[in-house]
Amino acid sequence: MARRPLRDRFFTPPVARAMLSASAIGLAVGGAVVGWFIGGPPLAVALAVLGWGGRVAAAIPRNPAPVRIDPFTLGEPWKRLVQDAVQAQNRFREALSGAASGPLRDRMEEIGEKLAAGVEQAWRVGRSGQALMEARKRIDAAGVERALTRAKEQAGEVSEASEAGEVGGVGAARELGAGSPKDAMLESLEAQLASARRLDATISSARDQLRLTTARLDEAVARAAELSVRAGDVHALDGLGDDVDTLVTDLEALRLGLEELDRPAPGTT
Repeated sequence: MARRPLRDRFFTPPVARAMLSASAIGLAVGGAVVGWFIGGPPLAVALAVLGWGGRVAAAIPRNPAPVRIDPFTLGEPWKRLVQDAVQAQNRFREALSGAASGPLRDRMEEIGEKLAAGVEQAWRVGRSGQALMEARKRIDAAGVERALTRAKEQAGEVSEASEAGEVGGVGAARELGAGSPKDAMLESLEAQLASARRLDATISSARDQLRLTTARLDEAVARAAELSVRAGDVHALDGLGDDVDTLVTDLEALRLGLEELDRPAPGTT
């Protein structure tokens, strides 16, 4: 997650509640009393402010620890796609280092923070995609298809025997009635194949979306590099900032969708 400046972390509900909390007021009053007896009014005010300010400062949300992005812990295609996103961020940093101080550089730094958030989302998408691929590998689709074919052939043989009026066939046909173990087996095999197909489609879609997003990141970084060497209006970066915002939003939506699929259903382990 991108680091937030102190100003953004200060103007938050937890800090507002802390300012009016009983503990903050109590610390202020306690500091004032102690200061009054030790050094008079000046020290009383100083200790009151110190006590109140300390309680408020403790309520300021801390920046999260930096996320360690390691594409080499992923398999393909996720490793390469996350690497592409990291490399785009590195190129943006190079462009930023060459920008002159001023409003243009300040705006680029803001965009860089958003870009970092997008790279983190790409990393999390890669991890979720990797988890889905590992889940898919646990389904032996070819084996399930063979078992399903055999089960259907057996059901067909029993049906033919039943139509011929064979006693054994009639008994077997009854065994295949609604709710029978063989019906349950067919349903289970078909459900496994359906799960495999859904996973294949989801993995393919996520891969394509992440590939497209990393390409758009590359495009955004190229535009940033071009604008960084211009002495133009800072508003020239507005469109770029909006595009990066959209990229981050798209990546977050993709990540949330994959994490929802990867989450175990209620009642399962």
